[in-house]
This record gives sequence, C-alpha cells and structure tokens, in this order.
Amino acid sequence: HLSSEENDHSSCYSQSDSQYGSPPKGWSEELDEHGQTLYTNDYTNEKWLKHADEQGRPYYYSADGSRSEWELPKYNASPQQQRDIIKSRSLDRRLQEPIILTKWRHSTIVLDTNDKESSTASKAGFPENESSPSSPKHQATGQEKYGLLNVTKITENGKKVRKNWMSSWAVLQGSSLLFTKTQGSGTGWFGVNQSKPEFTVDLKGALIDWASKDKSSKKNVIELKTRQGIELLIQSDNDGFINEWYKVLNYTINNQVVESDEVLEDEIPDSPGVEKQDKEKEKENKDSKKLRLKAPSNIDSTDQKKTKTKLKKFLTRRPTLQAVREKGYIKDQVFGSNLTSLCQRENSTVPKFVKLCIEHVEEHGLDVDGLYRVSGNLAVIQKLRFAVNHDEKLDLNDSKWEDIHVITGALKMFFRELPEPLFTYNHFNDFVNAIKQEPRQRVHAVKDLIKQLPKPNQDTMQILFRHLKRVVENGEKNRMTYQSVAIVFGPTLLKPEKETGNIAVHTVYQNQIVELILLELNSIFGR
Repeated sequence: HLSSEENDHSSCYSQSDSQYGSPPKGWSEELDEHGQTLYTNDYTNEKWLKHADEQGRPYYYSADGSRSEWELPKYNASPQQQRDIIKSRSLDRRLQEPIILTKWRHSTIVLDTNDKESSTASKAGFPENESSPSSPKHQATGQEKYGLLNVTKITENGKKVRKNWMSSWAVLQGSSLLFTKTQGSGTGWFGVNQSKPEFTVDLKGALIDWASKDKSSKKNVIELKTRQGIELLIQSDNDGFINEWYKVLNYTINNQVVESDEVLEDEIPDSPGVEKQDKEKEKENKDSKKLRLKAPSNIDSTDQKKTKTKLKKFLTRRPTLQAVREKGYIKDQVFGSNLTSLCQRENSTVPKFVKLCIEHVEEHGLDVDGLYRVSGNLAVIQKLRFAVNHDEKLDLNDSKWEDIHVITGALKMFFRELPEPLFTYNHFNDFVNAIKQEPRQRVHAVKDLIKQLPKPNQDTMQILFRHLKRVVENGEKNRMTYQSVAIVFGPTLLKPEKETGNIAVHTVYQNQIVELILLELNSIFGR
C-alpha cells in the first residue's frame, strides 16, 4: 500500500512541476523573513536561495554561499528516504522559526535549526572543488556585507559629475559593490520590492581612502576610486558602522590580486546576464592577450638610454610660455583675467572692453527700460564673451548684439568674473566700517580708501560710476534709480573673500557703499 501511495504522489508531483512551476522533486519551497524564495532539500535539509540576474533570469545559490547553479541540484534518494519524505509530507508538520546568524562581517543569512545537519550533508553531496562550468559563480556569504549608506558619484567615466547624495541599500558580493534605492523598511538584499541593483561598482584594482574635507564637508566619508574611472563618496553618520565598511572594503580590495590583464579577465565571474556571443568574444580577446603576453617585451638598455636623451632634448628645447604668448600662439583671456595684468597687456588703465560697452550703451541704450536690471539672453552673452576672449574683431553695432541687455549683461559678467573684485578683498572690511560712520565722515573715509586701490581699479571705478550716474539721470525713461543701480552692482563690485553667515548684512552694506559713491560722485572723484 505504501508503494502505491509513493507512486501516486511521485507522478502527481512531477506533473505539477512541469505545468505549474512548483519546486522540483525533492525540494520544498517557502519565503524567508526577507521575502526571498528559500528552497529546502527534503533529503539533506540543504537550503538554496533564488535570485535573478540583471536580465531577470533566475538562478540559485546555497545558503552558505559555497555554490551557485542555474537549476537546483538533483539528488537520487534511496527508497527508505522517499518513504520518509512521503510520510513527512502527509503530516501537518510545524516549521521551526528561522534563526538569523551574523557573520564576522555583520552580514546576515537565514538558517533553520537543522542547518548543522544540512551543512554536513551539503559537504557530503557536493565536493568543494565540484562546480558546473556554466553556473553563476556566487561569492561566499561570509564575504558579503550589506546595509544602508549615503552615496554619491563625483566622477564617472573619468569626468566630474555633480554630487547628488542619496540613501542607498549597499551590498558587497565578492569583488562587486551593489547599490539600490531603499524600498520602505525592507531588509532583504535589495529591499522587499526590488531585485535589480541601481548600479554596480567593480572593486578589482580599486583604491580606497578616507575623503578629505575638500571632497565633502560631511563626516565619516569614504572615497572609492575604480579602474573604470568611477569615483564614489560613501558616508554614514554612525562611526562604528562606517569603520566596519571601510575595513571590509579595504580587505576585499587588497585581496583582489591583479597581476596582468589576462588574470583580471579570468577572475571575472560568469554573470548569468552574459550571453553566449559575449562569452565567445571574451575568449577571443583572452587568446589575443595571451599571444601578446608571450611576445618578447625586453627592450635593449641602449635603446632606453637613447629614448631618454631624446626626451630630455625635446623638453629643454620647448619654448617658454611667455615666448609662445609673444608669438601669438596663446592669447590671454579678457574675462576672468586679473584687472592689473589685463591693463598692462592693453597698455591702459581701463580695459578696452569696459570702455567699448559703456560707449555703446550711452549712445544707444540710456532710454531703455530696466537698463542693467533686465537680464539679456545668456546664450548670446556667452557668444559675445567668446568673441572677446578670442580676440575676434568686435563690432557692437553688429545685428548679433542688437539687444542692449546683451551688452549690459556682458559688462556685468566681466566684473563678476574678475579674480578679485573692483573693490579689492583686503579693503572690504574697511569700506564696511567707513559706511558705518557718521554721514559727514563717510564720504571722506570712502574717498581715502579708493585712493589706496591700484591705479587700474581707481580709473575703471571712476569711468564706471560716471556712466552709472548718467544712467540714473535718465531715470524718467529707463526707470533706474540710485537704489536699483546699487542693488544690481553692489554684490558684483564689492564682496568678502570668504562668505560668512552675515550675507544679508553684507548685502546691505554693499548696496549702501555703491549708492553713496553715486550720490557723492563729484566729491570723491572730482568734476
């Protein structure tokens, strides 16, 4: 009777396997506390977890991380074992609660209370050296760590990118560090509802160190540089937690020994997402690299000496930067140049571009509404900036620059991009203190400070403020007042070298100083 029950059960089970996607014969299926599919072998109690690669194809890896396969292993059970399985299935057995064990790297795996038996059975059923050539190589769980980290890229493909901190669920698997967006309170590998990593970092040949303050003002920041040109910043407010991650990553990187390109290629695991065509191409590349490695690479010492001497001669014969500039191969910029050095190059005390813009505005734009307050088209302003920097023949009467706000925008940009503002950094506090004095003393104090500025700053300031005075005098047409002009030019012409928390207070003083000079123009610069 038992034999017939066994046969009926076996036929029914195999039928459900093929039609309804139930677990293979000899395996039972359940969900662990992380929401992952856990398969337990009915004969050996060995446990395997189900996962998916980047293309969504399922694969399986043992709970202890020692093996991974495309399909669950098959066992040939004895008749006595099969009878025991049937009896156990016919009973309503209560499964014991899973136990969460913590490895030395503080990563967690889910095991049942009978895992001691399953581990020994696993070793008996699968030798350590035995593995399928086409199986996905899954790293041991003991070499895994995962947790919640703050991460941002600062360089990608060798190019700097804007920092964008985000909270990510990080998983260290072998030589790969995977990141994904957090999903609620899920504590699985990638959260409850997510199985694909957002991006993966290859740690082979990577460099790791604590980030300096110029990289990030946050505390506990790790800087990670990869061979693929990616730079990451990894951070956590928990000191102990981030120190553990640093030790684990440092250990993982230092144990990835890369002796040559061939070795590196061989160490890359066969990801379940790699297609057959890609594998064939990889084999061809490996073969070509082997041939290159076998080729003789020793260069005669005499040839090396000749190469060194030629390089030395070339470097010593290189012309100096000044000589190249004198010949006209390199032309200094106008925008962003130091005011004194620019005036020296142009043999003047006021930059030619400043005079050109002022003359054009006074001839064509004093009656334009919102002069200097209205912004021009930034794209056209940048074209004008490019033309000035590359010493092109500049005609502001050209139809390209017909919008007067483009001219005024370029003039404001010129003063904004000066390495040191028109009112130099070392006199900023002096000007602020001067404006705080009694009204009768302010003008005299400001006048004395202006006389202490370099000659190009004084002359440029005088021609600019006389121009702005004429703009205000046409206020009935352009609706520009002393206050509105001061608001536009105050922060541009006068600013501290290092911004502090008193930005709002500084802005008030900057505007008051510019307004005072406009009102007392003749007293400060003379008629």
